[in-house]
Amino acid sequence: MDPFGPAHGKRHASFGFAQQPSYDAQSRKGENEMRMIPRNPTNGVYPASDDYVHAMEVIAPTRFLYLSGTMGLDETGNAPEGLDDQLILIWKNIVRILAEAEMTVDNIVRLTSYLTDHDFAEANAAARSRALGDRRVPTAAIVVKTLLPEWLVEIEVVAAA
Repeated sequence: MDPFGPAHGKRHASFGFAQQPSYDAQSRKGENEMRMIPRNPTNGVYPASDDYVHAMEVIAPTRFLYLSGTMGLDETGNAPEGLDDQLILIWKNIVRILAEAEMTVDNIVRLTSYLTDHDFAEANAAARSRALGDRRVPTAAIVVKTLLPEWLVEIEVVAAA
C-alpha cells in the first residue's frame, strides 16, 4: 500500500512524470560506505549547465553538516572590498568549517549562493568550480540584499559523511 494514498501513483502519471525506479536495498545490502550519485535527467526537464547537477542522491550517510550562510570575512570579521577577494575568503572559511567536522569540499551535497548583484553570478560559479574541482552539486543562486552592504556574497552549504 502506498503510504501517500491510493492516488499517489496516479498523480505522478497525471503530471506526466515517469515512474521513478525503486531503490533496490537488497543490491546494496552490506554496503555501509556513503556514496553520492549525481542525478541529471537528460529528457523531460531542462538541461543542467556544466557547473551544477539537478540532484544528488546520497546513499548511507551517517552524518550531516549544515553550514550557516558563510561570508567572505577575515578572522577579525572584516570584508575585503572586492568580490574576488570575498569569494576566496568564503571558500577558505567553508573549508575550515568543514574541517572542524572532519569533512572536505568532497562532502558537499548542496549549496546556495546569495548574491547582492546578478552580475556576480559568473564569478561566483567560477569560484565554486575552482573550489569543487570536477565535482558538481545541486546549486542555487539568489539575488538578495544582505544585512551589511559590504557583504557581497554569502554561501550556505549542506555536507554529508
